Amino acid sequence: MPLEQGTTLSSYAELTSNKGRLTKAEYRVVSNDLAAARTVYIEPTTVSGAAALSIKKSSDTALVANAISRALCVGVSDRFEVVERREEADLVVHATITRIVPTSAALAGLSTATSLGAGFVSPVPVPRLPMGLGGLSVEAEATTRDGTQAGAMVWARGANFITNGARVSQIGDAYSLASGFGGDFSKMLVTGKTPFKGLPKIPSGQRLKSGLGGKPKYQACERFGRSPGLMDFAGSQVGMPPSWTDRQRPASGQ
Repeated sequence: MPLEQGTTLSSYAELTSNKGRLTKAEYRVVSNDLAAARTVYIEPTTVSGAAALSIKKSSDTALVANAISRALCVGVSDRFEVVERREEADLVVHATITRIVPTSAALAGLSTATSLGAGFVSPVPVPRLPMGLGGLSVEAEATTRDGTQAGAMVWARGANFITNGARVSQIGDAYSLASGFGGDFSKMLVTGKTPFKGLPKIPSGQRLKSGLGGKPKYQACERFGRSPGLMDFAGSQVGMPPSWTDRQRPASGQ
């Protein structure tokens, strides 16, 4: 999945490259500006024209965008107070989906049927077919009250046939990858350093609660709806489209 640089960041200068096996990214983080911030406002994630054209239903692209906004809001809550008004924030975060590679719904359905059928014969999980996989590219930045860029990231990741389950939807993989971007960008803002090094950490209590569909730490995050939690996990195991399990109304502005 190639990096898809858009035009929505105030600056693309001084970006550091990360060429991981799963994730390609370029990022910039200004630790001092982030350390001085206490409050943050999350703008609804937008979708570029090119990304919107790749998916048949606008409601599906809105669902992916909302999943990113929700993941960002919950992620930054580990350190910042999320506020409901832009004027009250030390930092403003906005993200844009620059590209969605559609998942082949037909091949995803075939993979699901194969996996479920094999499950009756053997308890060993069967990977999905390594064809028709989707992908997601996003860019985002956090700016201070005076418009200075405190953090920026251009990010891309493609689905793989081992860790990403098949869902019968054009956005099946993009929806699953949305939380990955939200986690990476919010981690960078919370820690003030690259999110691509070091060992994974156990999620905080508020993130676990929100991930299971519970009330978010800050009321401002309710505008992006609550995670479908276990319902979505169960649905993903049998290939259900994200639109069947995540029925939250996207925030205005998408």
